[in-house]
Amino acid sequence: MGTKINIWLQAFRLRTLPLALSSTLVGSFLAYSFSGFRIGVFIFAILTTLFLQILSNLANDYGDAVKGSDNPDRIGPERVTQSGKVSHQAIRRMIVFFVVLSLLAGSVLIFVGLNQFPVKTILVFFAIGFSAIYASVKYTVGRNPYGYVGLGDLFVYLYFGLIGVCGTFFLHTGFFDPWILLPASSIGLFSSGVLNLNNLRDVDNDAENGKRTLVVRIGVKAAKVYHLVIVVVGIVLTVIYTLIFFKSPVQLLFMATIPFLYYDIRTVMLNTVPVDLNGELKKLALTTFAFSVTFSAGLILQ
Repeated sequence: MGTKINIWLQAFRLRTLPLALSSTLVGSFLAYSFSGFRIGVFIFAILTTLFLQILSNLANDYGDAVKGSDNPDRIGPERVTQSGKVSHQAIRRMIVFFVVLSLLAGSVLIFVGLNQFPVKTILVFFAIGFSAIYASVKYTVGRNPYGYVGLGDLFVYLYFGLIGVCGTFFLHTGFFDPWILLPASSIGLFSSGVLNLNNLRDVDNDAENGKRTLVVRIGVKAAKVYHLVIVVVGIVLTVIYTLIFFKSPVQLLFMATIPFLYYDIRTVMLNTVPVDLNGELKKLALTTFAFSVTFSAGLILQ
């Protein structure tokens, strides 16, 4: 029993959850800075985010195994479907289970956040929720998955950044402020940077197996420049937001993460051995989470 639980925990990829939570934290505490924070929305936004991320991880595990991108030549961590630890039928059942959990948690989230709004607004958010579930699965599953044609970075930017932050903010406050697009974009860009690291690490295996990620399409050299640009722009956008809404030096807490982001850029630019990027993936994901926590703390303490 214990072994089976450990296998499923491996499939859930719990280490990816802090990155997923970054958009929920930033959206929620931006709402707090606008006097719109609600604990019910916060709790169910976290639950919905966690379920969606686990769903995405399971679908990715299954989809890459079926398509052959996960194989013994792959550099990254072992996947449970490709390794045979979990059958195709079992992981499909678990994917359905997390689709249901995501639907339930998301429905409660929408009810808590929008119960006094017109039906049209509620339907819009249900459509966004369904699209998030679809995007979580469609990254590698089915015919023409978008992760196989180089669109993964765009979808990560949208769902981990703009939609995640702005949607959470609206559910708290009941309105949208265009300025929050700046920190929302930062989280989305850093999250895309994590995916870019993953794709830089796996570029050779992906190319051999028909997975045409952005790195495969533009080449390693251009992908490194792309990485530098999105991380630097991510920093600059939140700095601009903070200066526009500056009230106290405590709002600059997030600047403590910049040395780690600089180290990430330096590591990527100098890298010549893809496997060495394995550790950098985790570091950038945790740095993004730390960025969101310190930025949120600045919003609370300002």
